[in-house]
Amino acid sequence: MNWKEAEEAAAKFLKRKGYRIIERNYRTRFGEIDIVARYGGYLVFVEVKSGKSEYFPRTRVDLSKVKRIELAVNEYLLKHKIKYEALRIDVVEVSEKGIEHFEGVQF
Repeated sequence: MNWKEAEEAAAKFLKRKGYRIIERNYRTRFGEIDIVARYGGYLVFVEVKSGKSEYFPRTRVDLSKVKRIELAVNEYLLKHKIKYEALRIDVVEVSEKGIEHFEGVQF
């Protein structure tokens, strides 16, 4: 499965869970936000990870990656003039074993 198929699978998975997808593949100078969605009172920024390896793809989301996502989120908020919002960063892992969703990633 390539990255596009993984992102599509993640978006469909999130929609089934009740997420409303606002934007996909939002590019900033700090990197890309794979999916921006609304869920409940949250604006959710989703990092999709996929691939085959002896390790879970989610292990590629380390502190450095989260910091880059946070910088991209800040740029998104400034550009869209969003000031007060409950925010969350999630990771969706798409692998041959299925899809796993990790809400509110923190380090």
